[in-house]
This record gives sequence, structure tokens and C-alpha cells, in this order.
Amino acid sequence: MQKNKIINIPNILASIRLLLAPIMFMLLVNQDSPIFQGIHPSWLNYAAAFIFVVASATDFFDGYIARTFNQITTMGKILDPLADKMLTLAGFLGLMMLGSASPWAIYLIITRELFITGLRVSAVAEGIDISASWMGKVKTVAQMIAIGFLLMHWYGGELLLWIAVALTLYSGYEYVRDFFKQVKM
Repeated sequence: MQKNKIINIPNILASIRLLLAPIMFMLLVNQDSPIFQGIHPSWLNYAAAFIFVVASATDFFDGYIARTFNQITTMGKILDPLADKMLTLAGFLGLMMLGSASPWAIYLIITRELFITGLRVSAVAEGIDISASWMGKVKTVAQMIAIGFLLMHWYGGELLLWIAVALTLYSGYEYVRDFFKQVKM
């Protein structure tokens, strides 16, 4: 792992995702703003969906490049999951504010994300490594697919959201289980 190189392509891609998340959120929640006067809300949703797809693609490529070209950095280990959370939360909160996503589903997802972030901080303090699991990666992909379907108002978006909730909660259970297997009580 590269410890001293902070600026590399994977970190740049994660940073792009960090920048695109609030732009997407702005397009979703400010559709009545005078700045968008004369633009039909569906076009703003399409623009948000396009930004979301581009940002989601950076998630795939930053991990692929980091692993393939040995560009994994400590900064990247922090930046990548933060960018993922900012992007998915921007999508979910924006959709919820538009009335396009269940507030309960979003509440469960956000609660899990905050809880696991706290657990990971505790793990670091204990010297325990609970890196992203395979199920955590599946969870992120499921969340991104659900957001994409909901942004485009495609059939099955609500079902995909609840599947993402189930995977989110299950992956949270795995993190808790793995933490308690390793913690010294």
C-alpha cells in the first residue's frame, strides 16, 4: 500500500464523486428555484440522474485502478467510503424530499450508515480492521441501482429500494458480528 502518495487517480476520482454529490442534490431539491425557472422538473431529474451515473462510475473505476495499479492509499481508504456515502445520501435525501422514496427506508439506511461509521471508529481505536466486506460492496451497488431507478421513475424502483434496505441492514449485521468476534471484552 502506498502510504505517502495522497494525490493519485483513484483519489481524484473519489474527490470528483464528493463534488458531484451536492450538485446532484441541488438539482433535486431546488427545482422551484428561480435559477431553474423555465426548465421542466423532469429535465432536472434527468440531469441529476446523469450526474449520478457518472459519479457511480467513478466508484467502480477508483477501486479498480487502486487495486490493479497498487495505488491504494490511507487517504483513499477514507475518501472512497465517504464519497460513496455522500453520493448515496444525496440521492436518497433528494428523492425523499421529492416524495419519490419512502422516508422509512431512508431512515433505516441513514441510521445503519451512521451506526457502522461509529463502529468503525471504535474498531480503529481497538486496533481492529473491519474493512468493507463483500456484502458492503453489494449493498452499495444495490443502493446505487435503486437510486438510479427512482431518479428515472422506472418501474420497480420502490421494490429495489426495499431490497437495498434489506441488504444494507444485513451488511450492518455482518459488520457488528465481525467487530464482536475480534473485540477483546
